[in-house]
Amino acid sequence: MAEQSPAVPTDLAAAIAAIRSGPQGPQVAAVFDFATVVDGFGRSSLWRRTFRSNKGATAADTLLDSIRNQLTDGEYSRFLQQAMRTLAAQPEAELDELGTRLFRKKIYGHLYPEAWQLIRTHEAAGHTVVLATALTRFQVEPAAAELGIEHVLYTRMATTDGVLTGYADGKTLWRNGKADAVREFAAAHVLDITHSYVYADSIADLPLLSVVGHPVTVNPDRQLGTAAVEQNWPVLRFRPRRPPRAIDYLRTVAGFAGLLAGALFGVLSKSYTRQRRKMADALMAYGTGATLGTTGIRLRVSGAENARAPRPAVFLFNHQSQFDVIIVPKVLAGGVTGIGKKELTKNPIFGPLMRFVGVTFIDRANTTQAKAALAPVVHTLRGGLSIAVSPEGTRSYTPRIGPFKKGAFHIAIQAGVPVIPVVIRNAGEVNWRNSMVARKGTVDMAILDPIDVSSWDPSDMDDNVEAVRQLYTDTLLNWPQPDR
Repeated sequence: MAEQSPAVPTDLAAAIAAIRSGPQGPQVAAVFDFATVVDGFGRSSLWRRTFRSNKGATAADTLLDSIRNQLTDGEYSRFLQQAMRTLAAQPEAELDELGTRLFRKKIYGHLYPEAWQLIRTHEAAGHTVVLATALTRFQVEPAAAELGIEHVLYTRMATTDGVLTGYADGKTLWRNGKADAVREFAAAHVLDITHSYVYADSIADLPLLSVVGHPVTVNPDRQLGTAAVEQNWPVLRFRPRRPPRAIDYLRTVAGFAGLLAGALFGVLSKSYTRQRRKMADALMAYGTGATLGTTGIRLRVSGAENARAPRPAVFLFNHQSQFDVIIVPKVLAGGVTGIGKKELTKNPIFGPLMRFVGVTFIDRANTTQAKAALAPVVHTLRGGLSIAVSPEGTRSYTPRIGPFKKGAFHIAIQAGVPVIPVVIRNAGEVNWRNSMVARKGTVDMAILDPIDVSSWDPSDMDDNVEAVRQLYTDTLLNWPQPDR
C-alpha cells in the first residue's frame, strides 16, 4: 500500500503570500464557511438547550448556541428542530435586531483575527468574498457587515407577512446544499471557480471544498483532516480569542492602581514647577508606564521618529480598545492632549485624568455643540500643543478601519499643522472592545510619515480623507518592521 502524503501545513503568512501571487480580480471567489470566521460556542451548550423544555429555550438560545465549529449532521438537525419551535411566529425585523445585539455582546469576541487578515487580503486582490453558512441570516449578517463582506449565502427561513413560519424556505445549505448554492452564485456572477478559494472546517463541507480549485481546511475535524491528507489540501490553524482568566483580572486591577499611583506621583514630581502642562506630561508618562508594566502589555513601535517631529501635529489613531488612551500617550511621550467623547467624563478613572491633561470633550449627539467645542482646539495647536484623536469616533469590533470623520482634518488645516497617522494593531486583542479587562500581550504601533494638509482643496476633502484612511488598511496588511 502506498504511503499517503501528509496534508500541506500552511502558516498564515504563506497563505497570504500565495493569494497575493495568485490570480487577481473579481472573477476569483473567496468563500469562507462561517465556522472558519467565528470560533463557536461549544457542543455542551447546544446539547443542553436542545433537550430543555420548550419554555426554557429562547430565540437567543437557538441563534447563539448553534454557532459552533465542526457541526455534525445530528447537531444541525437538532438546530433546525429547535428553530421550528423558537423562531416560529417571530417577526423578521425583531430577529434582525436580536442578531445584531448578540453580535455586539458576544459573537464579536469569537471572530478569528486570522480570518480577518485573509478576508482583507482577498479583498486587496480584488476577489469576490463570500460568507456561506447552513445557519440563518440573523446569525451571520451582523458579522458579515462588520467584516465588510457583501455577499452572504445562508439557509432562508420561510415567512408570512414578515413573520417566520418556523420552516426553511427551500433547500438548506447543508452539505450538498451549500456546494450547490456556491455553484449557483458563481454562475450568476460569472466567477472562475477553478481559480477560486473555499475555507471550511467540517467533513460536512467536503462537497463545498471539492467545488473550487483552491480548497483550504481550517482547524479541520478528524474526518476532514484525513481527507486533507488524501487530497494534499492545505491546513490552516486559527487560534480562538481566549476569555479573560483570573490572572488577567488581577493584572487589570493592579494596572488601574498603578495608573492612579503613577499619575499622582507624576503630578507631585512636577508640582514644584507650578506648570500644569509639565505636571500633565508627567502624569501621562508615569501613569501609562505603570499601567502597561503591571498589566504585562508591551509596545512595539515602528516610525517612532514621526512621534517627535514635526510638532505640533494632529495625531490620528484607529480606535480598538479602552486601553488606547493608555497606549497612545505613552508612545507620543508628552506635549499632547486629546479629543474625547462626552461619555468619558463619567468614567471614574479616565474621566478625571483626561480632564487634568486638558482633553476636549464633545457631545457627538449634538453636531452644533461638537463643532463649537472643537474651536478652542485650533488655538491649542497654534500654541504648540499637539492633539491625538480617533477619526473613527468610536471603537471598532474588529481590526476593520471604520469611516473617518472630517473634523480632525479641518482642525489641522485651520491650525496649519500636519496630520500624522498612528496605526494600532492588536490592541483589540489585549483588551476587547466591550471590556475593561487587559490581557498580557504585545501591541504594535506604526507611526506613519506626516501628511501636509495645508493645500487640500475643500472640494476634494472626501477623497483626501479616504486616501488617508486607506493608509491604515494598507499598513495593517503590510506591517512595517519595528524600530530597533
